[in-house]
Amino acid sequence: MTDSKEWLLNELKKVEEWEKGQSDLWFFEKLGRLPFKLIDKWTPAFIQNRIGILLDELGQYIQTGGRYLSSVSSITNYYPHMDIETLDNVKELQISTMDAAVEKITNNRKRMATVQGASTGIGGLFTLTIDIPLLLSLQLKTLQDIAICYGYDPNDKEERLFVVKCLQFVSSDIVGKEAILAQLSQFDAPNDASKREVMSELQGWREVVFSYRDQIGWKKIFQMIPIAGLVFGAFINRSAVNDIAEAGKMLYRKRRIVERLG
Repeated sequence: MTDSKEWLLNELKKVEEWEKGQSDLWFFEKLGRLPFKLIDKWTPAFIQNRIGILLDELGQYIQTGGRYLSSVSSITNYYPHMDIETLDNVKELQISTMDAAVEKITNNRKRMATVQGASTGIGGLFTLTIDIPLLLSLQLKTLQDIAICYGYDPNDKEERLFVVKCLQFVSSDIVGKEAILAQLSQFDAPNDASKREVMSELQGWREVVFSYRDQIGWKKIFQMIPIAGLVFGAFINRSAVNDIAEAGKMLYRKRRIVERLG
């Protein structure tokens, strides 16, 4: 069975409504949008230094995938009761079937993030520097698995850049979100100037780290309190993975819908 044009148009409208609704920032995210000097003053230096290391990691991720790459061979795990072995098989599935696979991955990763945040939150300041790269790794892997569920190969350099753009989208302010959506809407257009602009941003991951630091740094301050950090860590990490999974689902879903309508 294939998705009808009417159904696809209706689902596309839902995604576009979600995009328009990406304007609500919670209190600490608003604080995180203050001028950079103020952020430098209030964000603990050890958090800044630790996240600074992620510059090199994200650069390596864009170039080679590094240690973050999810395997396309894991497709059978996403669709265990179906004869799905390649990305071409996935592309033929109904989008609702893809959505169901993504939902399972999201629930699984949220549980992992909760346990991870709670376990690293117990030690407060001493385990916080371990938690930050682990959280980023979990977010990247979640986005890659979502890409596979919608039939896109995260081994491709272009797809890795799309993943980083999704991460940047979640960490951006309203103006930034609008700019990223404009870029991603043309991502699959052949010979399009917007796509060439996105593909040339091999240093754009620095913006991701800065915004990631501003957003996560404020939240992680509460995780510095031993024992109490268990609760804060579990909530913060679960929320972070939930946000990235929601954005990844919507942005990849839109690409697949637009491709089918095209």
